[in-house]
Amino acid sequence: MRCIKNKIEHDGSGAVTLCPTEPEDMWHAYNLIRPGDLLRASAIRRVTTVQDTGSTSSARVHLNLLIRVKNLDFDPQSSQLHVSGQITNETPHTKIGQFHTLDLELNRNFTLEKEVGADGEGSGWDSIAIESLKDAVDEGGKRRAEAVAVVMQEGLAHICFIGQFQTILKQKIEMSVPRKRQGGGDHDKGMNKFFKITLETLLRQMEFNTSLTSGANNEAVRPVLLASPGFVAAGFQKYIQAEASTTTPGLRRLLPSLVVVHSASGYTNSLAEVLQSPAVKTILADTKYARETKLMDDFQEQLRKETNKATYGPREVEFAVEQGAVGRGGGVLIVSNRLFRSQDIAERKRWVGLVDRVRDVEGGEVRILSSDHESGKRLEGLGGIAALLTFPVVEPDFDSDAE
Repeated sequence: MRCIKNKIEHDGSGAVTLCPTEPEDMWHAYNLIRPGDLLRASAIRRVTTVQDTGSTSSARVHLNLLIRVKNLDFDPQSSQLHVSGQITNETPHTKIGQFHTLDLELNRNFTLEKEVGADGEGSGWDSIAIESLKDAVDEGGKRRAEAVAVVMQEGLAHICFIGQFQTILKQKIEMSVPRKRQGGGDHDKGMNKFFKITLETLLRQMEFNTSLTSGANNEAVRPVLLASPGFVAAGFQKYIQAEASTTTPGLRRLLPSLVVVHSASGYTNSLAEVLQSPAVKTILADTKYARETKLMDDFQEQLRKETNKATYGPREVEFAVEQGAVGRGGGVLIVSNRLFRSQDIAERKRWVGLVDRVRDVEGGEVRILSSDHESGKRLEGLGGIAALLTFPVVEPDFDSDAE
């Protein structure tokens, strides 16, 4: 995501103009845009004209519309973001108050404005929104996936990109492979065809150039995890090695990045198991994904030991913060980014205030996990918020209070 213009004021109001340059940027835009914000983007609207003779004609017109956001619809697999709301600027073809859906597109600028007002329309550019904006803007150029995973079994493969903030299923390959029979070669032919299609799809999704004359040959290749039950992944690795030594020499650059690991099945629900394997943890040790996974592992280890130095749940964590237990010396507040997508302004301010208190007043660490990563999903199962404490805290019986 490129930042074209930034006009955020000291009071938290203001607007930024952004240009999404790759599919993951749509996920960042989804986390930045909230109901009540003002969004300006180009749009195509069908306009019907009535002639004096009574005949009608319709045409598609390009417009630049400003809407007050009401709803967002994000498809993570296709990385498509649709934002609907009421039009706030009048044009020759639209009236104020009409509803319209803006489809954000790659390499097309959009302007997002957040307001601060007593009427409750918006909470402005608070600390979480500013942090999300920094995550979205990729100053170093094109952001790439930290790893690629091919989770497979006979006749089935799922190609997933593990990014800094989400894991995306890029492609599913499914085909019929004949059963293995004694003295027959149909099974081997079927598997070779399956491997061929899977490899072609993988290279296309990775935008991997197999040409030996390409200047891209010097680029570092991200890790490629091949996972399966049995020996399917190992067979796929051997197929790639054979292709690299015969018909496609450019594949040699890919060979050092291949890692074969075991999985229970070829479905995406086995990806969590793959990423927990020691070999994969070593490879991804320096990635954001690995740091978040280790954080959740440490948290659950404290729960298992019953040290009272780990707590989870909204009221429990707020109580620990009030006691000063999430501060300097090892206190870590762990929050799911889903909590900040709440359409309730008061609810969002509740969590933003808690983050600001831990970070700025108590001196503790704050880690915001993506709900689209395995570690974030584990946190979601704990209510979306947890904390590692600097000292044990005995919590009151909240259930009794509720009764």
